[in-house]
Amino acid sequence: MLRLLDARTGSPAEVRLARRGVLRVCAHAPQAAAGQDITALRVLLIADVLARAAELRGMQVLTAVQLTGASPAQAAAVEDDASALGIHPPAVYGSCREAPSSLGGPVDVHLVGQGASVDPGGTGLLATVGAARLETADDHPDAAADGPLAGHRHDPLAVRLALMSFPGQRPAVLSGGELARAGEAIVGWRKLVARWAESPSRPVPAAIADTMWEAFGRLDTVAALALLRGLPADATVPAGARFETFVYADRILGLDLARDIGR
Repeated sequence: MLRLLDARTGSPAEVRLARRGVLRVCAHAPQAAAGQDITALRVLLIADVLARAAELRGMQVLTAVQLTGASPAQAAAVEDDASALGIHPPAVYGSCREAPSSLGGPVDVHLVGQGASVDPGGTGLLATVGAARLETADDHPDAAADGPLAGHRHDPLAVRLALMSFPGQRPAVLSGGELARAGEAIVGWRKLVARWAESPSRPVPAAIADTMWEAFGRLDTVAALALLRGLPADATVPAGARFETFVYADRILGLDLARDIGR
């Protein structure tokens, strides 16, 4: 079961599928308000997390992305930045009004970024995504044309981790310090995962598995990340179980945490 905060009611609601086993998502990304505005990228990231969580539950996911008011160059820049963040390409870029025909059925979930001017109609659950921006020394005047991550010195996956450290509905402002800490966390986790991989495998403890399943079922990456941050110091969990927990969580977090295994 997937449950999201429905903006129409202000309460969590179960995602109901028009067709069993198929989740259709429309991501409404707003036009960048400034050179370092990454709200559009954040909308695509949350759509990616939603797709990963749904696929882990056995669903097929079809996503349409509407980039409001974007020029071809701006759209290409967003696509490039999304790829750098490990965001899976959508089934189609275009108007969400045409999504039912392009996705083969009605939209089940609308993800609407702050500033996007859109009327999703009465079908599908409506979830909002808070504004996001970079506030770093890497700001440059051509960012709007080249994409806010163009020439950025931080690991793009650090941007992904930093964004997932904020509740999706709330604004997110990423400072250079926050991105540096996120990058250090990824490097540290990769080293731990590589070390734990040498230990005998152990199943993910039931309590941890249940917590992860519930957190990802409501796209609560903040709770999932808090669990991972506390796990290395938990001596009650064997190294092999820590390994399986991090690898399982990374199927949704998308931080390439197993990259250093065998190196």
